[in-house]
Amino acid sequence: MAYPADFKYTKEHEWISADGKIGITDHAQSSLGDIVFVELPKVGATITKGQSFGSVESVKAVSDLFAPVSGKVTAVNEELATTPEKVNTDAHAAWMVKVELTNPSELNDLLSAADYEKFAAEEAGH
Repeated sequence: MAYPADFKYTKEHEWISADGKIGITDHAQSSLGDIVFVELPKVGATITKGQSFGSVESVKAVSDLFAPVSGKVTAVNEELATTPEKVNTDAHAAWMVKVELTNPSELNDLLSAADYEKFAAEEAGH
């Protein structure tokens, strides 16, 4: 799996794009299995780096979503309420929330695509 080079990644398997969209990685969706429900915050909510901002429920488990950055939610991907399986189909296109960053320098703490790919491979035992 090629991870988009213009995204930044967390060790909790979330990504953030340059325009502030946040989602989970292909590695995460693959580990979770078929996603059946996504719980997301409302527009206007504040999220805090490292804190849970929602959850993803799969046939295997419920997993918290952790904010890669702090900010204000400016959009929520409403499609995921009725078609959460889009995350399984293309995890890097199925964004969950879009945020306006409170502190853009927090992006510097995140992993590059190459570093995340290495981390995910090590975690998977490859």
